[in-house]
Amino acid sequence: MPDQPVRDDRELLTRAVELAGRCPPSETAFSVGALVVDAAGTVLAEGWSRRRDPHDHAEEGALADLGPGWRAGPGTTVYSSLEPCSARASRPRTCTDLILAAGVDRVVFAWREPGLFVDGRGAELLRAAGVEVVELPELAAAARTPNAHLLDR
Repeated sequence: MPDQPVRDDRELLTRAVELAGRCPPSETAFSVGALVVDAAGTVLAEGWSRRRDPHDHAEEGALADLGPGWRAGPGTTVYSSLEPCSARASRPRTCTDLILAAGVDRVVFAWREPGLFVDGRGAELLRAAGVEVVELPELAAAARTPNAHLLDR
């Protein structure tokens, strides 16, 4: 049975989806927005793809903003417009790896990664590692919007 969303999940995930609209367009990567939120609902960091570097992923950037060696407290959630990556060509560590290394125990996302660039298995790998994963597919269409140029070719 899938995990059920808590009261603020839709609002916070909507904010992450909106951040994806800030991404510089790319023909080789998805536009993604992400938030890191503590158990009290305070947004600790936000990120979006290619914010500082053409290879930056949203979750990667948000976690990096928290500083080297940052560790998540209990109840910390990563909100991402796209399922966290489980494979990548541009960097050695995936977003799934970075989330696990930070000790995040909950991930909420809108859109499953389509197989356009890599085979996405982030949700399955996170669950296998004991992370609570919540998918809100009702926000997937909004998450696809800044990526329409990739999907309509």
